[in-house]
Amino acid sequence: MTLLVLLTAAIEPALAQDASAEGPEEYRSLPGAVGRWVDNRTAVWVAMQLHLMFGAFVLGVPIFALIVEVVGMTTGDARFDRLSKEFVKLLSAAFSTTAALGGLSAFLLVGLYPKFTQHWSSIFHKSFYVYGLSFFGEAFSLYLYYYSWDRLKGAARSKLSGALSSLLLWGSLLLLLFLLAVSLVAPQWVDSMKEHPGSWLFGLMAVFGVGQVVVWGACGSRNLGSLKMAHLGLGVLLNFFGIFLMVLANSWATHMMAPSGVSPLGELDPKLWDPQTKKWLGTLWQALHNPLWAPVNIHRLIANVTFGGFIVGAYAAIKFLTSKTDAERSHYDWMGYVGNFIGIASFIPLPFAGYYLGREVYGANPNMGLLMMGGGFSWAFIIQAVLIGIIFIGGNYYLWMGMQRIEGAERYAGFIKFINVVLFICFAIWLTPHNLPLSGEERALIGEQYHKFSSWFGVMVAKNAAVQFIILSTFFSFLLYRRGNKSDPLPFREQGVVGYVTLTLVGALCIFLLGRYLMGLGLEQVKTDDEIRFMKHLKTLLGVQIGAIVAAVGITFANRGKAAQALLFAVTIYSAVVHLSAVIGFEVMAKANPLLRVVSVTQVLLVISCLISVTFIDIFLFRKAKSVGGIRWGQMPVRSQYVLLLLCITIVLLMGLMGFIRSGLRENWHTIYILRDTSATAFTPTYTYMAKVVALIVFIFLALVSFVFWLAGLGEHGDDAEAAPGPGAGRMDAAPPSGGTSA
Repeated sequence: MTLLVLLTAAIEPALAQDASAEGPEEYRSLPGAVGRWVDNRTAVWVAMQLHLMFGAFVLGVPIFALIVEVVGMTTGDARFDRLSKEFVKLLSAAFSTTAALGGLSAFLLVGLYPKFTQHWSSIFHKSFYVYGLSFFGEAFSLYLYYYSWDRLKGAARSKLSGALSSLLLWGSLLLLLFLLAVSLVAPQWVDSMKEHPGSWLFGLMAVFGVGQVVVWGACGSRNLGSLKMAHLGLGVLLNFFGIFLMVLANSWATHMMAPSGVSPLGELDPKLWDPQTKKWLGTLWQALHNPLWAPVNIHRLIANVTFGGFIVGAYAAIKFLTSKTDAERSHYDWMGYVGNFIGIASFIPLPFAGYYLGREVYGANPNMGLLMMGGGFSWAFIIQAVLIGIIFIGGNYYLWMGMQRIEGAERYAGFIKFINVVLFICFAIWLTPHNLPLSGEERALIGEQYHKFSSWFGVMVAKNAAVQFIILSTFFSFLLYRRGNKSDPLPFREQGVVGYVTLTLVGALCIFLLGRYLMGLGLEQVKTDDEIRFMKHLKTLLGVQIGAIVAAVGITFANRGKAAQALLFAVTIYSAVVHLSAVIGFEVMAKANPLLRVVSVTQVLLVISCLISVTFIDIFLFRKAKSVGGIRWGQMPVRSQYVLLLLCITIVLLMGLMGFIRSGLRENWHTIYILRDTSATAFTPTYTYMAKVVALIVFIFLALVSFVFWLAGLGEHGDDAEAAPGPGAGRMDAAPPSGGTSA
């Protein structure tokens, strides 16, 4: 969004005040023939959704570009560095397109919805100026990050340049970490800073000093340090500005859904709102920190990384299909794998973030929650289930095809059919509706509204279990792919002190998360005998998971890492999938419905602790294992690239659908309980109309992205593709050789 847009939005109250002499103007129409073909809602809908999609791409790509660059720096493999630069190259045209769409969106809001814009700017106008300046910061850091790539390499020429390089890296990293903490985990830190500024300043200075020493010791060379630290600092700074812009804009959107100081029943806090005029009386921070701000920040951050990964995968697929040499196909095969890896890896925790957001929606406004899951938008979530199922099945299918290019991976092929069965059964459960759209004749045939069999799979108890099993199955596919060409693991003692310390700390972290939640489940919170019984079940399952983690770490130390992983998988599948659904889940739903939220959180914690523990066990299990074969990069069937394109199209459709749901939940309100929408389009569109608009948005976005890809390819001389990476095992630390095979 440009500075001109922000200034226009900021002066809107003054313009509206001048117009008030002739009477307030609430809505305007698009001019001429355009207004007869496109209504206000659709115009803003299309522009805003396109802006969000390009914003997701611009935010997601720098995150994993920085990660890939760090991998290249720590491994000393310059080919990761070139891949990271190729990622960033895609941002130039996309960045300006994002800004242009943001400007168009703001102009449409100012022009078509003057009353809402006045309300919006009267509360947030101070943040507009910060947003504009941050946009300049993002632009300058992007260009500095890209154009200084080749200059900021090698050893520093002086102690001063080395110190400044590490200073830039740690300073920007500290800013990013603090932003993530305040916007995602601990917004209350801002209130604490206001009350105790001196203590916070002293603490931050101490952290800054200690961190500077650590960064210098970890990243500096023997003498002066590396200029690469400065380049990483620019990359971190780019991500800081991108995430800051996202969380600031999220506060504007979530204010419309759940404004601060408004109870679920619409009662206004007199300290924050004037009950008569509904004028905002609070501070800017109180408006920014509304009930849905942190959960939306978490959900969108993860979703944007997923979105960017699949877009990059589609770019690599197009380049693979049009490549003319084996070296190019090898390079873009690897790039497509990395894009898919990032997309699926970040997509795995996305349902957890979605459930967290949904729970907070229920807490902030139960009516909105019921409308979302059991009312007019419930069928939109059936469509969502179809799209998510396509992504999980498509991602697994791409991994299984990728195992065909790994020598030695055929020994794991037998597992694929079992994973396939689990995925399709769980997918079927996930998309089964509770209330079937039956005609009168069909309802008469079964004798009731709910089918005796399928209705059991249409409730959230069954769907939660299904999605947990899908996540665990997809994670298992990653493990099989990762160990495809690895020999048997070495004795754990050969991993050294690092292995023992890391696994102990990871196990302690998981036990802390589970134990903290377990201690918070007091029996004094429940009243009935059924609630007490169900709560004891949950406490027992959490305790068993803690014991399983302790046993798994000990078994791993005793050179039985695979058995430890099997133990964790078995305990988690039984607890999160079987026990919390078939054993007590449906009974909890019938007799102690308020405990369903506790059941959902317990499921999430059980699965997350399993994923974290098994991941680190697997890392050290095969850390020094020998390769039994190479990777034939570039030798993938053509259909694999169409899978990458399918994943790209599906994630774009999914983002368009979720945009419709998020905005539509407000129904005929601009801001819930504060400003009602009285325009001619103040109604929820039908699914048919939604499908047409989302399809149009997806078509426009993909056309623009294709144009961006074409621009990125102009002036390309094949340098990146010819400088193909070296042999590896097909993971983030693996890359293809120039000939397309790894021996």
